[in-house]
Amino acid sequence: MQQPPDPGIPGHAADTVSVSAFVNSDDVGYRGPTACHAAGISYRQLDYWARTGLVVPSVRDAAGSGSQRLYSFRDIVVLKVVKRLLDAGVSLQNIRKAIETLRSRGVADLAGITLISDGTTVYECRSPEEVVDLLQGGQGVFGIAISGAFKEIEGTLSHLPAEAATPAEEVPAHTDDFAQTGGDELAMRRARRRAG
Repeated sequence: MQQPPDPGIPGHAADTVSVSAFVNSDDVGYRGPTACHAAGISYRQLDYWARTGLVVPSVRDAAGSGSQRLYSFRDIVVLKVVKRLLDAGVSLQNIRKAIETLRSRGVADLAGITLISDGTTVYECRSPEEVVDLLQGGQGVFGIAISGAFKEIEGTLSHLPAEAATPAEEVPAHTDDFAQTGGDELAMRRARRRAG
């Protein structure tokens, strides 16, 4: 991802965007179907992007059959950005480059970025002046204000289920009996039989 020439204007758009506690919560994750609904993608796309490393869930990755990936709010924002770039005709190779750059940014930094693309190159703009300079140069034809994606996703996720961000190996057992017997199902059955 490229940055346009610096217009020499101090301040960034990130300074004016407030990011809610909901967005910064590291103790909540969203399952794949919820992430798909919020980002407007298919589960097949989500699975492919996770397997190829384009957008990997940062809360919890799948650890074998039956385990669930959990995506953070930030992950879902990135999924939505990928979808919009694909819709604009940007190649997956150029999207990968842009996403690699975005991964290094914090949530508040992401909120202050506008991505502009001419269909081949993706430019990162951090101020309205940079957007204007890029458009005047004739380079941009498609823009994504990430703060707008934030608001859309916040609204969507407020009505959808979330889960505690517990690592897969720490997910609690289903019953107290199961936990007390050390997770041994046979020992649990014996304990129940003795208890009568």
